[in-house]
Amino acid sequence: MPDSPFEILQLVLRIALAVAFIGMGVMHFLPGPKRVMAKIIPPALRFEGVARPANLVTFTGICEIAGGIGLLIPATQLAAGICLAVFLMVVFPANAYAARHRDRFGKVAVPLVPRLIGQVILIALCLIAVI
Repeated sequence: MPDSPFEILQLVLRIALAVAFIGMGVMHFLPGPKRVMAKIIPPALRFEGVARPANLVTFTGICEIAGGIGLLIPATQLAAGICLAVFLMVVFPANAYAARHRDRFGKVAVPLVPRLIGQVILIALCLIAVI
């Protein structure tokens, strides 16, 4: 059990982040959201074969679910938090692409500056939750 207020905060953060990442990861497997997510992958990162957009969406969904679960397991919390922080940096180009093409992606395309701020906050929360 947590002993200090900071450890309680970390526990609450890990649980909240786990729920969020697992929930978003599951969305990667639903047909409608999966199609939209595949479309927001920037053209420069679109490949055929194993790295085609639909497979990248599946892979990122698995990463989010695994990271969320990892936050809940003491032995993997640190690695999960760091991996999720890196993950958020790696997927940002797709979010930036969507933000630049709001006409194509509608409400999925959060404007770039708020998205960037949100991403930085999420990265910080992932790290605070496990340090």
